[in-house]
Amino acid sequence: MSVRLSLVLRQSCRLPRPPGPPRHLRVPIRASGGGGGGGACWEGLRGQRRQQDGQARSSCGPGNPAPPARDSIVKEVIQNSKEVLNLLQEKNPTFQPVLVIIQTGDDNLMQEVNQNLAEEAGLNISHICLPPDSSEDEIIDEILKINEDNRVHGLALQISEDLFSNKILNALKPEKDVDGVTDINLGKLVRGDAHECFVSPVARAVIELLGKSGVSLDGKKVLVIGAHGSLEAALQCLFQRKGSMTMISQWKTPQLQSKLQEADIVVLGSPKPEEIPLSWIQPGTTILNCFHDFLSGKLRCSSPEVHVNGLIAEDDVGLLAAALRIQNMVSSGRRWLREQQHRRWRLHCLKLQPLSPVPSDIEISRGQTPKAVDVLAKEIGLLADEIEIYGKSKAKVRLSLLERLRDQADGKYVLVAGITPTPLGEGKSTVTIGLVQALTAHLHVNSFACLRQPSQGPTFGVKGGAAGGGYAQVIPMEEFNLHLTGDIHAITAANNLLAAAIDTRILHENTQTDKALYNRLVPSVNGVREFSEIQLARLKKLGINKTDPGTLTEEEVSKFARLNIDPSTITWQRVLDTNDRFLRKITIGQASTEKGYSRQAQFDIAVASEIMAVLALTDSLKDMKERLGRMVVASDKNGQPVTADDLGVTGALTVLMKDAIKPNLMQTLEGTPVFVHAGPFANIAHGNSSVLADKIALKLVGEEGFVVTEAGFGADIGMEKFFNIKCRASGLVPNVVVLVATVRALKMHGGGPSVTAGVPLKKEYTEENIQLVADGCCNLQKQIQIAQLFGVPVVVALNVFKTDTRAEIDLVCELAKRAGAFDAVPCYHWSVGGKGSVDLARAVREAANKGSHFQFLYDVQLPIVQKIRTIARAVYGAKDIELSPEAQSKIDRYTQQGFGNLPICMAKTHLSLSHQPEKKGVPRDFILPISDVRASIGAGFIYPLVGTMSTMPGLPTRPCFYDIDLDTETEQVKGLF
Repeated sequence: MSVRLSLVLRQSCRLPRPPGPPRHLRVPIRASGGGGGGGACWEGLRGQRRQQDGQARSSCGPGNPAPPARDSIVKEVIQNSKEVLNLLQEKNPTFQPVLVIIQTGDDNLMQEVNQNLAEEAGLNISHICLPPDSSEDEIIDEILKINEDNRVHGLALQISEDLFSNKILNALKPEKDVDGVTDINLGKLVRGDAHECFVSPVARAVIELLGKSGVSLDGKKVLVIGAHGSLEAALQCLFQRKGSMTMISQWKTPQLQSKLQEADIVVLGSPKPEEIPLSWIQPGTTILNCFHDFLSGKLRCSSPEVHVNGLIAEDDVGLLAAALRIQNMVSSGRRWLREQQHRRWRLHCLKLQPLSPVPSDIEISRGQTPKAVDVLAKEIGLLADEIEIYGKSKAKVRLSLLERLRDQADGKYVLVAGITPTPLGEGKSTVTIGLVQALTAHLHVNSFACLRQPSQGPTFGVKGGAAGGGYAQVIPMEEFNLHLTGDIHAITAANNLLAAAIDTRILHENTQTDKALYNRLVPSVNGVREFSEIQLARLKKLGINKTDPGTLTEEEVSKFARLNIDPSTITWQRVLDTNDRFLRKITIGQASTEKGYSRQAQFDIAVASEIMAVLALTDSLKDMKERLGRMVVASDKNGQPVTADDLGVTGALTVLMKDAIKPNLMQTLEGTPVFVHAGPFANIAHGNSSVLADKIALKLVGEEGFVVTEAGFGADIGMEKFFNIKCRASGLVPNVVVLVATVRALKMHGGGPSVTAGVPLKKEYTEENIQLVADGCCNLQKQIQIAQLFGVPVVVALNVFKTDTRAEIDLVCELAKRAGAFDAVPCYHWSVGGKGSVDLARAVREAANKGSHFQFLYDVQLPIVQKIRTIARAVYGAKDIELSPEAQSKIDRYTQQGFGNLPICMAKTHLSLSHQPEKKGVPRDFILPISDVRASIGAGFIYPLVGTMSTMPGLPTRPCFYDIDLDTETEQVKGLF
């Protein structure tokens, strides 16, 4: 293989140059053999070079001693490198370091030497061959490309000496500079930090050869002549470290003769000019040849007529330097691996200066200047090519990161859920942010928050944004709450494309013959008719094993062309990310162009789309495409499911979603990382952020770090779905549940007056009332018991408001512990930031060390009805369930279609454990009515509708948009919170 590759390299570099701009010829990276043949090959190369230079060498003096140690030193270095690499690959089987050499010119000797040494050590190597007259900018362009290629761990230059400018050398990333030519590596060497940098292989080869030859350097006078730049600096530094007195000289120095006569060792850094007499070199002087042109492949003896009794080792320096470069490469790979492993982030946390009284959320957000998102990404271990920057403060993270870190151990997995909330919300997002700020900024533990993206519906409706609040929020909050990177818009576009495809297909099937329909579905283009890839998949599904459109029978044409959708079974609705109650029921198809085809339909809120659920549960682009294709939109007139694949729209949906699948990186007020990704509602969907965001975050924090993810609404909804749906899809096992409670909500469950958004709270909520708190703790106790059904330890986080009293706080914490909570901690992050949740962070860390005994609530193989009943009884506390005729019919249909083994996603009010929002506390002995059952086959769950559930919220009398405005001079958003 080495011989063939050498031939390829030689041919690539010597192709005739075409007219026009310089031609860049890349030799692809090839897998190395790793066998023992490489050594023989490079020995042969040495022999070939010696034969070519034989006459020159003989004229250097027949009485000269043989170069010391010769090949044994090189073999020792390569063998050591191979052993270290093997050890690294035992622990990291997919690790394969790659060396790239950028070369100008067509001298292939060093290509062959490098290739064979690399193969012997087990490395991959690639040469980028540029024309000899390449400009400085062309070389730098190539360097910058390699700098950002995370498959490459080392970069070396073989270019002519006149191209070795500071601009070119310092374009190399220091961590890939295996020749030690950058200012950063040289500076570390001079400072005495050689273990932290790469040292010039040529300079190291000189020292190694002298040491192996028995030459003592301590107290010797060393003269380095004609060396320049990095080589000169490295030689001088290394010799001084050995106790030598080092003199640096150029060939035209007036005192050169006297310096030569004083020197015990002479190192030639460039060819000797003709005008320098050989008699100046004293007999017995040790001479080493390490021309800078070695790097461009020129290994010729510059002074063949020199007769001395010392050492002449031009080829030995070159060959050993090549071997030491390989050793540097292995070291570079080892450092890279170490960087991928768990380490405490070198995170620059942002300082808070909390004010009292606490300003509005948007004032706090604007008072903090976020770090540039590329800086944050680097701090947490992301590579430059793993992020796509959107503006200054947010970026998307590419899924390739999962492949790079696949051998990395996951961190601890923490879920934040809550008790049954008031309509105002109890601050789960705020607790989530406060917890990670405490962990990372104050306890110096790697941690990530994973949040859902807020819908425009609540943002402009009643609840407002979802970035957290006070001094525990995601910044900039206006970007978090408005559009972000457009993921919800992509979902809306994809959803509505599919909706349009359904009605369009029904129209065309109703108005065309089989033949006309088939001819339009499979048109002739330039006289050729072909099935598209997705049409071939449909043929296979139908059992038609043909690929030529002209060979289908009439019956096969009809089967292929007609989906025969039953309009009464269509479950796919159009969506809009706005609360619009007047779209809850609509009539479509009233234009005359629709030829009398009309039907009743509806709009859902965009985040209720199954495509949102697919985004939140997928684990790869391939998986997302398959899930999108499996989505069932209706049944045909024979009762069989009709999917997006059948409609031929799967590829287009995937294209619309290709960027939305990447998690969005933002930061907290204290500069700690946050992933914002996906936003399914918890009452009508599964209510959790994406599996992908959690998986990537768990790799980035490392084994000792924490990922804190949030589930929507109460533990009876968001947490139950997190465990039974999300954890099944992801395979991830939670370590701790943080259950958020507030005194306000507990008073409501204890019998306090109703709480209404936009209406001032009654005095029961602003004054101490121990009895209401004690009575309301029944809901907290029930939610703790729900978490215990799954075998996960619970830490209660009491989100403290300024009106809460010490007696009320102490009572809640005491009753929570009695109910089985591992711990219960008051939290003050809203008013002071992460510092106010340090006790919560410590409790979570301790609970995580206790260990989880996680289990699912039910077996998915159970019948659909039995799974629904299990949730109703065990989680909600219902006596039983009651199925409407429509619900029973749907269950029978889904079971017959083969979907009975999916988990259950209950669509239920979040304002009560029961189906009745006004029932607070812990309702008992109620019958849970199931009015309808729907299927999200692509997402992978069945969702029953409990009672009357609306999938399109409405706007209140006074929506939040009354307060939202834009300052047209500063372009600042006002009134979000």
